[in-house]
Amino acid sequence: MRKDFTPSLTTALRRALGYLNQLDDCPVGPTASLEQLRDRLCRRWNDEGIDAPRVIEELVSGIEGGLNNSANARFYAWVIGGALPSALAADWLTSTWDQNAGMYSVSPAGAVVEEAVGAWLKELFRLPLRTSFALVTGCQMAHTTCLAAARSWLLKNQGWDVERQGMAGSPAIAVLCGERHATVDRTLRLLGFGDASLHTLGTNASGGLDPTVLEETLRGLRGKPTLVLLQAGDVNTGTFDDFETLIPLARRYGAWAHIDGAFGMWAVASPRFEALVRGMEKAHSWATDGHKWLNVPYDCGYAFVAEPEAHRASMSYHASYLSHQSAARDPLDWNPEFSRRARGFASYAALRELGRNGMRELVERNCDCATAIVNGLARLEHVEVLSQPIINQGLVAFLDDAGKASDEWNDRAIAAIAKEGTSYFSGTTWKGRRAMRISVSNWQTSIEDVERTVAGVARALQSLETQ
Repeated sequence: MRKDFTPSLTTALRRALGYLNQLDDCPVGPTASLEQLRDRLCRRWNDEGIDAPRVIEELVSGIEGGLNNSANARFYAWVIGGALPSALAADWLTSTWDQNAGMYSVSPAGAVVEEAVGAWLKELFRLPLRTSFALVTGCQMAHTTCLAAARSWLLKNQGWDVERQGMAGSPAIAVLCGERHATVDRTLRLLGFGDASLHTLGTNASGGLDPTVLEETLRGLRGKPTLVLLQAGDVNTGTFDDFETLIPLARRYGAWAHIDGAFGMWAVASPRFEALVRGMEKAHSWATDGHKWLNVPYDCGYAFVAEPEAHRASMSYHASYLSHQSAARDPLDWNPEFSRRARGFASYAALRELGRNGMRELVERNCDCATAIVNGLARLEHVEVLSQPIINQGLVAFLDDAGKASDEWNDRAIAAIAKEGTSYFSGTTWKGRRAMRISVSNWQTSIEDVERTVAGVARALQSLETQ
């Protein structure tokens, strides 16, 4: 049975354009309650089918008010980017083409476009030519891919074949880090390291891993297989570890150096900020996101490994029913998924739309806007700046009527800003204190958005004071 796609796709296009065209004027955060959404969406499953256009209309009505409008230029929560026009369009086509991009033989174009994306990104990040690449769902799976390669390499150096022998009875791997994102902890659990393998070390005044403490710890491990986790952009302050010092130190003791660069690695695109990632290229592996600063639709992340043999050994699988092309690159040899969406098309489109100069301009404009927002908020009464942006991340806190720090008042202020609707921020806990995080990574954010944001926050705080 054949069906005409025109009615449903026309409905979807009309609804999508309607959503995008009104984004600038609607509340940035969600407005529907949990009960409202469940009442609309968690209904009894119908016995008889429904026409596709009607399904789309009912879906759009059902989710009304239930979206974080993260495509809005004034969405500053959780380092979530928007979607460039070409990336969004390519993502629509990705669903239309419906490719399983696990192997070249299953999707030739899907495999080759990933080759191109990997080559362009290695050029952008200035990584060694032999570095291998995987396109994954996000930084969580990029960490998993990279650290699976690290596990293989470290244990092989101890005479242990983890792919054949497994983890039971293997030499224990020590994992050293300073500040880190929660996705790292999840990765360590997924890979069988366990929480007990993680050693949190001291940091310096700027929040980066202390080289002296790291060396003392490495020396004390006496050759034990070791993984050193470094950050390109702390999630709260944007702090960068000192790669020029820390990576050679890790290598000197035979440790694997991995960089969590979910958004901070993209600083390399700008001459103004590239010094922050100097020495990054000497690491063993790197993880970053595309759905943050590259502004491609979710879900998109990238893993890079300087030891391609270990990378492939940890991921590759060949079965009798699979047809491998010796001259072609099969993505399943480099990432954890076999059945996988051809997400390379959106990355390809975004990189082409921006070019080198566009990527630089996007990074610099977002960083300038983050600084302008923090400075604008600092001029408001009862706002305390906790961290000026290094790149695109800043922290402020809200003081109560008496001018005192109060976690409860801070969270009330963030809620009031969300209710006012001009902009949307997320809260965080930093150094034991509640704060509001400013994260700017949307391709559309401008100085005009900054001005509207500061004015909206001022209105929200004024309304809070009169309650």
